[in-house]
Amino acid sequence: MNNSLSVRHLLGIKQLTPEDIQLIFHHAEKFKKVINQPIKKVPSLRDITIANLFFENSTRTKLSFELAEKRLSADIVNFSSSGSSVKKGETLIDTVNNILSMKIDMVVMRHSSPGAPHFLKENTNTVIVNAGDGTHEHPTQGLLDSFSIREKIGDLKGKKVAIVGDIKHSRVALSNIFCLQKQGAEVMVCGPATLIPRHIKELGVQVEYDLVKAVEWADAVNMLRIQIERQASSDKEVPNFPSLREYSNLYQLNKEVLIKAKNKPLILHPGPINRGEE
Repeated sequence: MNNSLSVRHLLGIKQLTPEDIQLIFHHAEKFKKVINQPIKKVPSLRDITIANLFFENSTRTKLSFELAEKRLSADIVNFSSSGSSVKKGETLIDTVNNILSMKIDMVVMRHSSPGAPHFLKENTNTVIVNAGDGTHEHPTQGLLDSFSIREKIGDLKGKKVAIVGDIKHSRVALSNIFCLQKQGAEVMVCGPATLIPRHIKELGVQVEYDLVKAVEWADAVNMLRIQIERQASSDKEVPNFPSLREYSNLYQLNKEVLIKAKNKPLILHPGPINRGEE
């Protein structure tokens, strides 16, 4: 096994090789042991300064990065667009360059615009980690989901994973598809036709509109929430289907669905969960 990644930045799963993914998992397994020790800290990133630039709201991802950085002994700077000069009209590149002038070694960024981390890579010299860019990718979530599935059901080669919900607006879906396929898993997406991208079959995934059939087929099911904030309307009655109640009737994973499917797959959810919907 190589001891270094083939890429300098983590922009998306698409850029990683299967060997890169295995190397990341190898180190993740070692560091997982660290968090169960009395002293949960190692010097791996000592003297490295990381800027966490979050231009979108985040709970799990932001806290996970902060905690990991601290446990690896990095110095960290946290940035939120609310209350910053971004609200005064400052551009993304000007904001980032001002922060980088403070001798920052690495940037972790979440942004609403697809491709924003790629833009930074082309216009700065620092290392970029994508913490989610619009509806494009969320590579660390994709890695975490695959790592978790592998821990529970073993080698993913030949395993069947269904991704259910708002595929169209989810950055998690795309990263999951890429990551699972690079490990030899079969992937199916399931949801209303209006929430499944028209050309998604070109990625080599199966499409199913019946939740029971998808659950019956799968070894693992990853449930995604409806991304109300990324859709055309901010109302609860969104235009992609008649109502959230109807969506829940067809695509909520509950005991009734599991009984009908006669299957007990591993069930995951990346959060945040909309209780009573998915």
